[in-house]
Amino acid sequence: MNRMLKDTGERVIPEKMKVLNGLLIEHIARYHFATEYVYGRVLDFASGSGYGSHIMAKTCKDKAHEVVGVDIDQETVKYARATYYHPITKFEIGNVVDPRLPDKLGQFDCIVSFETIEHIREEEQFMRNIYNMLKPGGTLILSTPFGKGRGIPSGQEFHVHQLTLDEFKGLFKDYQSTDYYYQKGALIQPEFAAEKKEFPLGIAICKK
Repeated sequence: MNRMLKDTGERVIPEKMKVLNGLLIEHIARYHFATEYVYGRVLDFASGSGYGSHIMAKTCKDKAHEVVGVDIDQETVKYARATYYHPITKFEIGNVVDPRLPDKLGQFDCIVSFETIEHIREEEQFMRNIYNMLKPGGTLILSTPFGKGRGIPSGQEFHVHQLTLDEFKGLFKDYQSTDYYYQKGALIQPEFAAEKKEFPLGIAICKK
């Protein structure tokens, strides 16, 4: 029997949510969107309950040979291991801002990190870890909701702050190329097609 996992507000636990839950639909849409870009050795950075790692492993089994989910919470990792087993997936306990993490985990062809950076005060270390763990030529897929900017309370209990669009774009200056997409509910559109002000969340696809 799968372990039960306590709901802590923003955590997405599909087994405890209704199929029409907007938050669930939004999160699942992002992971299915990411499967178009996932390949090789994949890191799901702040993987939560593990459903997203599982989506990528099952959908991309012909082009991904390993999916590693990392989360800081021991009980969450135990739940992911019990609920979302897949032969190419493993779940590890780790802090996304631990500077030792790149040495522990090695490098990846693709790194996915959804709805993580808005929870983190040590933003520079988080982005440095990602860059150091991404192979040259590798792909980063990162999303975050937009807000009033760094250092300004967002009104969201679990968010340190929410970046502005310009601050979001400023995260990826070290990458060779970046394509931007915008999401509202299940709808994800490329920058040229989107009225950005109407889309509350951004997704960046970056090549190192």
